[in-house]
Order: sequence, then C-alpha cells, then structure tokens
Amino acid sequence: MSELLSEDEVIATVTRLTRSRLVRFVEGEFVKPERAAHGYVFRRVDIARLELLCDLSLDLEFDETALGTVLSLLDQLHAARQDLAAMAHAIDTLPESLRTEILTALKKA
Repeated sequence: MSELLSEDEVIATVTRLTRSRLVRFVEGEFVKPERAAHGYVFRRVDIARLELLCDLSLDLEFDETALGTVLSLLDQLHAARQDLAAMAHAIDTLPESLRTEILTALKKA
C-alpha cells in the first residue's frame, strides 16, 4: 500500500465504505484527507479512522452526533498519550536523583 490513497483506493480498501458514506465522513470532518489535483488523498491513519467510523455507524448504529463525540474523546486520549510519552522521555533525561524525587512524589499523589 502506498503512503497516499485515492478515493477509489480507499473505497476498495475499506470494504464496508461506500462513496456516499465517504462523502458524509469527509463533509462531517470525521476524517480530514489532503486535497490533491485529482481529488482527496488519504493517509494510513485515515484508513484506520474510516474503518472505525464504519464499525461505529454500521454495527453500533451511531448517528453523526455520537460519532463526533466518540472521535473527539479518542483524539483527546491520543493527545494525552502523546503528552505522557513526552513527559516520560523528559523525565528519563534527568539525573537519577531528580527521577527518584519525581517517582517518590508520584507515589504520594
């Protein structure tokens, strides 16, 4: 699979995705593909998001409001995980004495 997929390639890849469903997801800004000269192009992360959108809308019958809420929560969780990883990396670069102090403070919290 190449890095960027066309609309037709996305519909062929995400088997439960129809063109009308793809248009709704793009217009609803549930997925934000890049614009190219020949239309939208989608990244691998867009494919995963479209798979999830199909699961939620078809299997669980989520409406667009529920989809927006779930995606917002997932995006917030993803951002929090990135922040936590950045903090862990920053702490790992500190001297051992400071890391010990931080660990002690976290255990007390």
